[in-house]
Amino acid sequence: MGMKLSTVLVAGALAISLSADEGMWPFNQFPKETIQQKYNFEATPAFLDNLRSASARIGSGSGALVSPNGLLLTNQKVVAGCLAKLGAAQRDYSKDGFYAATRAEEPKCPGLEAEVLLRIEDVTKQVKAAAKDGTPAAQALAKRDAASATIEKECAVKTGYRCSMVKLFSGGRYDLYQYKVYNDLRLVFAPESQVAFFGGERDNITYLRYGLDVAFLRAYENTRPAATPHFLKWSEEGVKDGDLVFAAGNPAPTSRLATAAQLTFYRDTALPQALARLQSRIQALSAFASKSDENLRIAQPELTALLNSYKLSAGRLIGLKDDRLAPRKTVFEGKIRRAVENDPKLGAEGGKVWDQVASAFKNWAPYEKPYQILEGSAALGSDLFRMARQLVRMESTPDSAAPVNDSLEILLLTQYLEELKALGEKEVPLKSILDGKTPAQAAESMVKSSQLNTVAERRRLAGDPEAVKTSNDGIIRLAVLLEPAARRLRKKREETIESLETSAAEKIAGYRFRLFGDADYPDATSTPRVEFGVVKGYTDRAGVAQPYAATFSGLYYRRGNQGPYMVPQRWVDLRAAMDLVTPLDFVSTCDIGGGDYGSPVVNRAGELVGVTFDGNLESLPDTYLYADEQARAVHVAAQGIATALEKVYKATPLLRELGIGAGRAISLVGP
Repeated sequence: MGMKLSTVLVAGALAISLSADEGMWPFNQFPKETIQQKYNFEATPAFLDNLRSASARIGSGSGALVSPNGLLLTNQKVVAGCLAKLGAAQRDYSKDGFYAATRAEEPKCPGLEAEVLLRIEDVTKQVKAAAKDGTPAAQALAKRDAASATIEKECAVKTGYRCSMVKLFSGGRYDLYQYKVYNDLRLVFAPESQVAFFGGERDNITYLRYGLDVAFLRAYENTRPAATPHFLKWSEEGVKDGDLVFAAGNPAPTSRLATAAQLTFYRDTALPQALARLQSRIQALSAFASKSDENLRIAQPELTALLNSYKLSAGRLIGLKDDRLAPRKTVFEGKIRRAVENDPKLGAEGGKVWDQVASAFKNWAPYEKPYQILEGSAALGSDLFRMARQLVRMESTPDSAAPVNDSLEILLLTQYLEELKALGEKEVPLKSILDGKTPAQAAESMVKSSQLNTVAERRRLAGDPEAVKTSNDGIIRLAVLLEPAARRLRKKREETIESLETSAAEKIAGYRFRLFGDADYPDATSTPRVEFGVVKGYTDRAGVAQPYAATFSGLYYRRGNQGPYMVPQRWVDLRAAMDLVTPLDFVSTCDIGGGDYGSPVVNRAGELVGVTFDGNLESLPDTYLYADEQARAVHVAAQGIATALEKVYKATPLLRELGIGAGRAISLVGP
């Protein structure tokens, strides 16, 4: 049975894989027929073109044009750096918020830019022509990379736009993306951080949520607001339960080509070990922070980062242990493999890739723990060790002027030395590292002997490799002593799984592309994609029914006088003026990824009904396999944004420009 006939066999597999509202779809590959059949909606070229032309990539997130005068809507986290840079000693814009009532008051956000996708061109033939069939894999890759670079350069010269090659299906297709770049972005509005990030890290990656995580920017060209005829009109009705919605963002890379064997390795080995390491540090930091207010202040940033990492890893592990996820992956994989093995050109040889991956990860599993400790995530949380390793490896000059706290470093390095001690002399030169001391004593000695907390010392060492090698600095000496073992493990990992992981992913992607063609979407690549889904509540893992929308009433119900549940006083004072049943946040089944935060959410009319700012805990395994039973994207509701602008911030000019209320359809010109 040839590959074309095998399509009959894998039709069921595709139905299993692309269940429900799955897919991070390139704009030139949107499944219009699926939407028509399932939702009786025609996604016309005009609908998709306007959504693409009004969407933007901003920093590592997303955003949308929402007026003809360059006004952009995104998340507050996207502009956090801008708020910090613009704030002076007298003003903390992150804490207090910001609003420019006139154009003259809009300050420039240094280093921030927005990219709008103008055109996609399939250039697969040109790229693949650079390497003939039979060319060794490494040479073929180099030749195609060179051809891609040439095509990008020629495109930029010809068009004047930013051109970027996007490799899809592990090289099955190459698309050339052309972007219009706005590099003069100015701040218009941002709420107080207490409201934008209401609930703080406790509520991160959860739902119900009550955050107003939004910000407005304006794109300028030649010192004037940019003319942007493609923009998203604000929905007056907002969302309701069951509505079909579309999100346009730039999801971070996914791993949906991972095999069942890889998922088993992540579930049984990699994630549990990572969680154990994070947990020990969280416990130590929590104990340290509980001793005084000053200790809490010192430990809070690192504790927050570790808690976030723990939550991310725990969510993925919970998903991988779900009895519904792993069998679904195994069934789908089995159907693909049988189709490959029944193809006369591929046969049993083609199907061996899954066995090779399973064998490689089984062989690597015993090395994962020392790899994580010595190379993958060595000395978690220690700034001094990170800088020492950079100097030892001559990777870069660590120039950060951020202060290093000795007490925190001693605590974190003690944790690390305990891990090294548990590995034993067989893995690391423990006697030389500890020098007869306990881990706590050795950590204190290393930190007190180090001068790496000064920029001048780091710069001096960066220019003198010999000085690094012979340094008496305790932290550098630790990095030097660990380097041979770390290098061995890095090399073994590359030889055992990394090279195979890459080649296997390319083969499997190639198989799927030949079998499914455009009916299957490629893994996300931090480039523009469009997703679809419905506004829909769910029952969480604890068996609690969660509604489709979280209203202002919940914000006030959860408001407390301490920690992350505080709100600014003006919000308290204005409670009586608020319509408390107005949706503030809502959830949908849209298949989103990391870079989707800030992405616009539109209804059937192409009107803006929300902006994405998170996913729930149950969405974390979507990195490997999508399921919509409980996974949800979390969005700020357009109704909630409009209510806050009107009732709390009295932002009448901004409301007019958005066409909300009495000022609808008014276009502002000049300051």
